[in-house]
Amino acid sequence: MEGFGEVSAGRDSGPWRRWAGVIHRIRSTCQDLNRRSRPSVRAEDDITGGNGRLLDELTTIVSAAAAAILTVRARSLDTRTKPDRSPVTSADEAAEAVILDALGRLLPGVCVVSEEATGHAFPDRLPDSFVLVDPLDGTRELIAGRDEFTINIAIVRGGHPRLGIVAAPAQGLLWRGIEGCGAERLRLAPGDPASAAQARSTIRTRRAPDTGLVAAISRSHPDPRTEALLARLPIAARHACGSAVKFCQLAEGSADIYPRLATTCEWDVAAGHAVLAAAGGIITTPEGSPLSYGRMAENFRIPAFIAWGDPSAAAGFGG
Repeated sequence: MEGFGEVSAGRDSGPWRRWAGVIHRIRSTCQDLNRRSRPSVRAEDDITGGNGRLLDELTTIVSAAAAAILTVRARSLDTRTKPDRSPVTSADEAAEAVILDALGRLLPGVCVVSEEATGHAFPDRLPDSFVLVDPLDGTRELIAGRDEFTINIAIVRGGHPRLGIVAAPAQGLLWRGIEGCGAERLRLAPGDPASAAQARSTIRTRRAPDTGLVAAISRSHPDPRTEALLARLPIAARHACGSAVKFCQLAEGSADIYPRLATTCEWDVAAGHAVLAAAGGIITTPEGSPLSYGRMAENFRIPAFIAWGDPSAAAGFGG
């Protein structure tokens, strides 16, 4: 991916210009946070090993991006519509600038696929290991004044997310997990390093209750196929929510299923997938096949998926 932290063509004019100073100050804050810890991680050791030290480094980066979003939100949001008719704001831009800048120093040379940057330039080829970033998932929730927006970062290796972080800046919450090592939820004030995290708790999915499933569903993206699927299942309650928080509800055992049978993108899913899998859940296609990531030929699109807290419930689902 070219140009870590660079402002893409056409974004330095109009209302976006006045955020240049804010982004510069936020980058400086992120640099200060990084200087408190080691300057870089050896990609050949950490991106494939998924160790806890890398998780803390990435958590600190996400925390700095969370502070960037809240800083922009507190002043005012500039909003425009992308070619795909989805919204993007100055908060998306500020968070992405922080994340890409910091990743360029932490993991020099590692390929990063990020939502806003990918709209302008794809990498020439995708290596086996890469980073997927959604600097602000749930932009519609942010614009509507709700707190259900997240920052998502995942490490993908061999087509599968091995490490994931989902942060909800306005809630001061962060969920993270590593394949084979478990998942946790913690409280982290935006802008604080990972070492300042409070109220850490290990999270696990729950067994599907006999009284019926709790479904986490999209607040802003309802679709008839998903509704038809839910009608076939023993749903006892629904939790409507924005962003990747829905994966985390499954991971911590407050919901059982999150279906989405409408197209979404890999950066929307990978981090939540990693957290959920580390907590004991699974995500599959509606037919029951595993999801794969790094699908450049499909423009990083995921046609549909079903996330399950209890894998045995997925095994009993007819598709």
